[in-house]
Amino acid sequence: MSSSSAFHPDSDVHVTFEDQQKINKFAQFNAQMEDCKDELKNKQNELKNLEDAADELEMLLDDSIQVPFLIGEVFVCKSVEDAQSSLKESKSDLKQSIKEIEDKCSSLKSTMETLKTQLYAKFGTHINLEAE
Repeated sequence: MSSSSAFHPDSDVHVTFEDQQKINKFAQFNAQMEDCKDELKNKQNELKNLEDAADELEMLLDDSIQVPFLIGEVFVCKSVEDAQSSLKESKSDLKQSIKEIEDKCSSLKSTMETLKTQLYAKFGTHINLEAE
């Protein structure tokens, strides 16, 4: 009464040491990808906050006003012009950091796709590498 498409635990699929290494690498890359996505999201939120701050500074009419500017864990008073310059530099650095993270994510994704193709070719429906 068993169907030919049903799962048979002792079917012809045997996991070699190399296969297990590929599965472990895939799991490591998957964890790195999740970390990468979280870091990218945080950096994008930080960039949006910097852009909002730059917009607020543009609305100030009096250049003689000292505005608090966060450096590390300390606020430093800066002129509007200096604060705008520092924000511009911070945004530039953050955009570069975002690009590096995106490149890392792309590289991880490419490597994971290669491993996924190899593992699905060998194990077919006996393995699930999709995110839940």
